[in-house]
Amino acid sequence: MTNGEIVQPIRLTLLGAFTLQRGPKEIVLPVSAQRLVALLALRDRPLSRTYLAGVLWPDCSAERSLADLRTALWRANHAGAPIIAITGMCLGLRAEVEVDLRALVAFGRASADRTARSATAELAGISWWELSQDLLPDWYDDWLVDDRERARQLRLHALEGLSDELSLRGYHVAAIQAALAAVGLEPLRETAHAALIRAYLAEGNRSEALRQFRRCRELLAAGLSVEPSETIRQLIANPAKFSRSALAS
Repeated sequence: MTNGEIVQPIRLTLLGAFTLQRGPKEIVLPVSAQRLVALLALRDRPLSRTYLAGVLWPDCSAERSLADLRTALWRANHAGAPIIAITGMCLGLRAEVEVDLRALVAFGRASADRTARSATAELAGISWWELSQDLLPDWYDDWLVDDRERARQLRLHALEGLSDELSLRGYHVAAIQAALAAVGLEPLRETAHAALIRAYLAEGNRSEALRQFRRCRELLAAGLSVEPSETIRQLIANPAKFSRSALAS
C-alpha cells in the first residue's frame, strides 16, 4: 500500500496471446517492448543487454541492436507501470510481475518429485481453457521454438493431471473438458486419450469411454500404424476401477 492506495498486481499472460494487465487495466506495449518482456519472462532470470539485443535483433549490427534495445526498454517501463528491472548491464522482469507460465514450470518441477495428483496444486489460478492455448501462437520468432515445445509438453502433462484431479473431486464436466483439450492438443498421445477415458468412467459414462477408446485406436492406426497399448486397454477391461464409487472410496 502506497499513500493509502492499494498497489494492484501486474499480470503477464503468454498463453493464447501477449497480455499485460495491472489489475483490470491493460497495459499496451509496442511490439518491440512486448518481445523484450516476453523473452525476459521465458528465460526467468536477468539477462545481459548484449544477449537480449542479439536474440531480438539478430540481423542488425551490435550498435543498432543495442540502440533498439534501449528504445524497447524505455517503452516497456513508461507504458503505465515499470516492468523491467535494471541491474548494471543486465535486465530482468520486476519481482512483482506475475507470469502465467510460471505455474506450468512449477507444475513440471513438482510432478518430477511427487505424484501428479499432488502436483496439480501448482496449477492454482490456471484453467483448463488457458492450458489449451499455445504459447504466443501468432509470433514467429526463431527464439520461441524451443520455449513453445517445452510449454506444449508441460501443458499436456498438466491437462492430464488436472483432469484426473478434477475427477477425484467430482468435477466431471471440467475433468472431461481438460482431457478433451489434451487430446485436441496432441491427437496421437495415448496418455491424453487415457485421461479422457478415465474421466468418462469416473462420471459413470462407460459408453463414452468405449467410444473414445475406439477413436484412439482409429487415430493410432491411421497415424502411426500401431495398436493401443495394454495400459489403455486395461481401462476398458476394468472400468469398475475408475467408477465414481471407486474413486470416492
